[in-house]
Amino acid sequence: MIAEPTTYTLESLAGRLHGLSNIEALRTLSELFPGEVIFSTSLGYEDQVITDLILANDIPIKIFTLDTGRMFSETYSVWKKTNDRYDAKIEAYFPKADAVETLMTTKGPYSFYDSVENRKECCGIRKIEPLNRALKGQKIWITGIRAEQSANRQTMTQLEWDDSHSLFKFHPLMDWTFEEVKQYVKDHNVPYNPLHDRGFVSIGCQPCTRAIQPGEDFRAGRWWWEDNSKKECGLHVK
Repeated sequence: MIAEPTTYTLESLAGRLHGLSNIEALRTLSELFPGEVIFSTSLGYEDQVITDLILANDIPIKIFTLDTGRMFSETYSVWKKTNDRYDAKIEAYFPKADAVETLMTTKGPYSFYDSVENRKECCGIRKIEPLNRALKGQKIWITGIRAEQSANRQTMTQLEWDDSHSLFKFHPLMDWTFEEVKQYVKDHNVPYNPLHDRGFVSIGCQPCTRAIQPGEDFRAGRWWWEDNSKKECGLHVK
């Protein structure tokens, strides 16, 4: 264990991580905050890289996913393959059944196509509320965010303070390119979602995700019917 003070500022923790490799940084965080570091995976390319970094190196960081009830069958497949490959048990967080039942009864199964407000309501029920439960009591939230994924994410730093959840967020792949992510997956034979081979670069709920065309923006396949400035579900908005 690392003998360090238990209270950190953003600056002091960033300094502690400065110059470390991703494996070293993840291990250091797990030692500084034992049992209080958690990684949220969507089982996409980036998150599979981080899952490999954690599990292949026996770093004690809890891994969970948000099962919205509308995931692709291919996503469930890579979930199983990942559990089998690493002898792991990725934890699932589901939305509250009564909230989903009310939404589906009052607005139907595709209300999110009608307005941004409706789409955010659906994201709130299926993703934000379960995420809040998953993060409760944690000190470090690990994510697969990369800067080039969207304009909003280009303003983020590798280590941030998330005021809404009162914890630090650490993005190990912040400066990685998409090509570097794919190369890592190939080099380390990491299980990945076959939808990536069909043009899906960002994979979320099935009704809200499509493949992108050559030359399209990275986030063009998410909520494609909305304005580009609204390509976030609320999980990572500053």
